[in-house]
Amino acid sequence: MTYKEEFIAFMVRSGVLTFGDFITKSGRKTPYFINTGNYKTGEQAAKLGDYYAACIQANLPDGVDCLFGPAYKGIPLAVAAASSLYRNYGRDLPYCFNRKEVKDHGEGGSMVGYQPKDGDRVTIVEDVVTAGTAVRESIELFKHVADVKITSLIVSVDRMERGTGDKTTLDELRESHGISVYPIVTVREVIAFLHNNPIDGKVYIDDAMKARMEAYLAEYGARV
Repeated sequence: MTYKEEFIAFMVRSGVLTFGDFITKSGRKTPYFINTGNYKTGEQAAKLGDYYAACIQANLPDGVDCLFGPAYKGIPLAVAAASSLYRNYGRDLPYCFNRKEVKDHGEGGSMVGYQPKDGDRVTIVEDVVTAGTAVRESIELFKHVADVKITSLIVSVDRMERGTGDKTTLDELRESHGISVYPIVTVREVIAFLHNNPIDGKVYIDDAMKARMEAYLAEYGARV
């Protein structure tokens, strides 16, 4: 299997990618849900870092000076990705993350870990982007840290849903902020791999579930 297919199976086995009836934060009724909060073991963290690192290596073999993980879910993702990049590819990239509240004692400041410098090319490491709020907050945050260039965003899954207009949130980020966005997988790749393809003997996307997911994308997916 490719690293993308392995990642899809990994999400299913970890209870992160589930199917049924759910309500998204935006109020949409969705037949599938991705809850990265269900990653909870050292083995899962190590494997997750490997998949993020594989995506970074495939799409950003150079041109990265720092990995940034937005608090809170982005923090372990950035750390795991940086560890795997060094272990698997010999790339020793610094990482940092932000505090929700600025520390007013000790070393102070809003950043933990590497302190970004003017001219640094920063890659944001996130889980699943819906409205893009965390990314836009990160862009605003860095304006008060250093004159960096946020060049790219790595996410686990692109749900390929419309943002504020007819395009996906990720496409909006690409166009409005000049950020290159690289998902480990897209929902289309999830459907293609799991449709009538059992994982550990169980089919998660049968014909009926595929039809529900296609109907959801027809209603809420980006206009192409």
